[in-house]
Amino acid sequence: VQLQASGGGLVHSGGALRLSCAASGKIVSIASMGWYRQAPGKQREMVADCTSTGSTNYADSVKGRFTISRDNAKNTVYLQMDSLKPEDTAVYYCNAEQIYYCSGGVCYEDTVRYELQSWGQGTQVTVSS
Repeated sequence: VQLQASGGGLVHSGGALRLSCAASGKIVSIASMGWYRQAPGKQREMVADCTSTGSTNYADSVKGRFTISRDNAKNTVYLQMDSLKPEDTAVYYCNAEQIYYCSGGVCYEDTVRYELQSWGQGTQVTVSS
């Protein structure tokens, strides 16, 4: 399963960006989709995640500013980032966990596969002061 992220860019402090990440393939279900970020010299950290039933979880540093949402029919997760701060500058990575999909694009009982976790390519978010 591949994840394709988009929507990063350069914005001034206080501005907004919206990230999108779509999972490709014949997806049956994805338990959780979310976003992580990694700033230069720092460890990768969870930003927000969302289960297939809509339960969300946010890092304290983004609560009240970022909103995660999912479109299960499109296997896509979004991250609306408002009131951006320079400290939000990082490479943002899309993540999906507990993925069931059909190999070969055809769903039969013996073609269903399980993948514990998948990562998308990073997208750069830069917030200038």
